[in-house]
Amino acid sequence: MAKETKETAPEQQPVNPHLKSKAKRPKRRVGLWTYIISIVVALGIGIGGTYWLIGRSVNQQLANMQQTSTAMKKIQSVYATISQNYYQPVNENKLANGAINGMVNSLGDKFSEYMDKSETESLNDTIDSSFSGIGAQVQKSGSYIQIISPIAGTPAKKVGLKPKDIIKKVNGKSIAGKTLTQAVNLMRGKVGTTVKLTVERAGKPFTVSLKRAKIPVTTVDYKLVGGKKKIGYITVSTFSTNTAKEFKTALKALDKKGAKKLVIDMRGNPGGLMTAALKMASMFLKNGKTIMQVQARDGQAEKYVAGKKYDGGYKETKPTTVLIDGGSASAAEIFSAALHQSAGVKLVGSQSYGKGTVQTVSTFSDKTEMKITVAKWLTPNGTWINKKGLTPTVKANEPSYASLTVLSKVSDLQAGQVNDNIKTLQQYLKAMGDFKGRANGYFGASTTQALKHYQKKAKLTVTGKVDKKTLTKLEVQLAQKISDHDRAYNAAMKLMSK
Repeated sequence: MAKETKETAPEQQPVNPHLKSKAKRPKRRVGLWTYIISIVVALGIGIGGTYWLIGRSVNQQLANMQQTSTAMKKIQSVYATISQNYYQPVNENKLANGAINGMVNSLGDKFSEYMDKSETESLNDTIDSSFSGIGAQVQKSGSYIQIISPIAGTPAKKVGLKPKDIIKKVNGKSIAGKTLTQAVNLMRGKVGTTVKLTVERAGKPFTVSLKRAKIPVTTVDYKLVGGKKKIGYITVSTFSTNTAKEFKTALKALDKKGAKKLVIDMRGNPGGLMTAALKMASMFLKNGKTIMQVQARDGQAEKYVAGKKYDGGYKETKPTTVLIDGGSASAAEIFSAALHQSAGVKLVGSQSYGKGTVQTVSTFSDKTEMKITVAKWLTPNGTWINKKGLTPTVKANEPSYASLTVLSKVSDLQAGQVNDNIKTLQQYLKAMGDFKGRANGYFGASTTQALKHYQKKAKLTVTGKVDKKTLTKLEVQLAQKISDHDRAYNAAMKLMSK
């Protein structure tokens, strides 16, 4: 099954009887391809799935299929007919890539994809956390792109993008029909440049401008909280190359500070390297306890168990709680499920994302790649959480105002107007305790009065009108209120203080 080894990558061969049929020696590629990719847009990160190694080369599979499959003979015939008889010259690589894309797309699986050279490089940058962009994890959703989770401290998080937001346009151009990687590449760019996104949340569209930034390579942060209770609080943003090492460093540092208990925050974590999740989970489990299982289409589930192979002999035994939410996916779910089911750790927060499939990545000699779903991954007790997620032991959902859309157009927030942006403004003011009526989207006397009340309280010029300064301060203060009223964090602290 999956191992940390060099992968023998097959070479792509066009299905054309008029081309040379002799297969070249497969190209070898070094890398830890045992991972869960959540295509983390950075844009960086995107959620894909758990990647697995496959011993057989694509060439051999293709050769066997050509000998036995009527379907493959038909594809070969179509390829030859178009290549030889189309009224204009045909680029054979483009034709082959189109055929491959068509086959992969016919699976109807958003985690299976054929990637060209630039898309492959983008994905590889993601795994090494060496990317710049807006900092959000996304997935394909119908014709558009859906945000799974913004990464803490990134432009996407700062402007208030949320899980389940739908990205419909990039710089004014629709991304309908584009592949996930194509959309990600449009959002990426040089540090400091600006990208404008048209986003839809709960059926309501809005536009945000984000300044691209270098996405932090450090994936683990920690501090001692809880006063005399001495609770170690660790946040893990993604599972990247150095995450397990950073995590172990954090545990040791907190131990030196005298931490007696731990709260590990996996909220908004889109996943990443499966090997990192295995190493980190093993630190909390007794040797021999199951971390996860992987089940192929026609095989028995293979168990991955805790032991020195993963944790190097380092064990953590402090009472622990793990925070999860709808942005916790893939490797974050593997880690959380392992601690919950194999170590009795309580989960606090809201339902996790639910990513439970495994992909394999094949690299071709022209530096393109194909990833397809080949298996399921299961929790220690054999549960498949795909599209369901993990259910927290202690439920603590965010307040309703935490999911409000971003207010970006001052021109839509004028007295006498009626629109959804004004309704959102009223909800902002209501959350701050300044608007007492029903949020109906009409900018009337009650909204003007609420604005005056807010502006006076916020020590702004009292006009009853929305200007950029008022809007900016309102958004910043609401974000601070959401942080101050973090129900899941507070529930975990209460649990650990007992």
